[in-house]
Amino acid sequence: MMGDVSKLLIVAGAVLVIVGVVLTVAGRLNLPLGRLPGDIVYRGKNTTVYVPIVTSILLSVVLSLVLYVVGRWRR
Repeated sequence: MMGDVSKLLIVAGAVLVIVGVVLTVAGRLNLPLGRLPGDIVYRGKNTTVYVPIVTSILLSVVLSLVLYVVGRWRR
């Protein structure tokens, strides 16, 4: 059981590192993640609220496709 937990933690850490690198590269390439049409930005006097609806949907679709391909590949 301990081996399964350690493998899960290693995979989760690797995924977090990959996501961090992708977000860093996306920021330097000026990709409009978080600024797509349909993302809601409210700027008040002292607050700013971002609701990245379209970005969340796009990332969900991409992640679903990647996981689908990985699942089909593992069979």
